[in-house]
Formats: sequence, C-alpha cells, structure tokens
Amino acid sequence: MVDDTHFMQQALREAETAYSKNEIPVGAVIVCQNRIIARAHNLTQLLNDVTAHAEMQAITAAANHIGGKYLNDCTIYVTLEPCVMCAGAIGWAQMSRLVFGASDPKKGYRTFAPDTLHPKTTVTSGILADDCMKLIKRFFAEKR
Repeated sequence: MVDDTHFMQQALREAETAYSKNEIPVGAVIVCQNRIIARAHNLTQLLNDVTAHAEMQAITAAANHIGGKYLNDCTIYVTLEPCVMCAGAIGWAQMSRLVFGASDPKKGYRTFAPDTLHPKTTVTSGILADDCMKLIKRFFAEKR
C-alpha cells in the first residue's frame, strides 16, 4: 500500500506545474482504491475564474471519472489547507478523507468554518508541510 507521503509528492508535482504557469502553487490529487483518479492545480489566472482552485478542479475530474458526484470512497491530497469554498465542496462530495500539507491560518477553512467538511470525513494535516510551504513562500517572495 502506498502511503500519504507518496500521494502528497504527487500533489506537490501539480503545485509545481501551477508555479510554472504563474498560478498560486497549490496542487491536488484524488485517490480511490490506492489509485490516483484525478490530478489538478490552481488555474484561477489562466481561466480568469476565482473558483478554479486545485481542489475544485480535482473534484470535478474525479466525479467525471467515477460517473457520480459523491466521492465517499476517496481521499483528496492537497498541498495547502483548503479554503472555506473548497472545504465546502469536499464536504458536499462526501469525501472520506482530506490530507493536506501546509496549514493556512489566514484563509484556511479551520479558521473560518471548521465544521464545513462532511461529518464522516477524517483529516490528516502536515504531510510534507515544509516542502509545500516553501513553494508557496517562494512564489510570493518573487511577486514582491
């Protein structure tokens, strides 16, 4: 069985792709039965869409892959703690598990709406948190 670190590394690859496109470097993968069924990264600049977060893109791709809107046998790995919008989407999709890397005390769902996820969703945080945060900090340092 592949572990959380492996799948977070895959999410980090997506974040690096976002970085190369001048997008805020957040990446996500959705895993079902130990297989990646969706990969995504932020596309808000490219699509000119404030809702085009990595999680939203991954949820749509995963739902299309399985042919249904509920992802209750799936885990989402995301490099940054989801915002309230994305946490809401994860909740509505009834995702069984959320795994994220870096915390986001300024915009993360735990600051504003900690009960947003589905009650059965379990959360694991801090997987490769330093690597995830370094990429985000590098991106914003270059913008300043």
